[in-house]
Amino acid sequence: MRLLGVTIPDDKRLEISLTAIYGIGRPRARMILSSAKVDFAKCAKELSTNEENDIRKIVETRKLEGELRREVSGNIKRLKDIKCYRGVRHQRKLPVRGQRTRTNARTLKGPKKTMGSGRKKADKK
Repeated sequence: MRLLGVTIPDDKRLEISLTAIYGIGRPRARMILSSAKVDFAKCAKELSTNEENDIRKIVETRKLEGELRREVSGNIKRLKDIKCYRGVRHQRKLPVRGQRTRTNARTLKGPKKTMGSGRKKADKK
């Protein structure tokens, strides 16, 4: 089964396999399945064509995948353009939401860059 250009895994429960689409997490997957009146535990290969079409209709009404990615990147670009604090943090590749940076923040900053020679000074006597 393909939705919005993404292949949905056949062997997993629908509740889990719908999360392969960008913008759909577990709560939204449950909401989609309950409004389509489909059992959460069903697999994608067990769906009838009517159930598949119901899910497809609901998913296509929402902003997901490419459209959502464009909106998010547009929002970040806007923050950078107006040079607000959050935009500057994005530009410098630092944490945006108030986390500490003296230690941690390695996800955004990347691996440590050692300053100096990288070895400890020898004791002088």
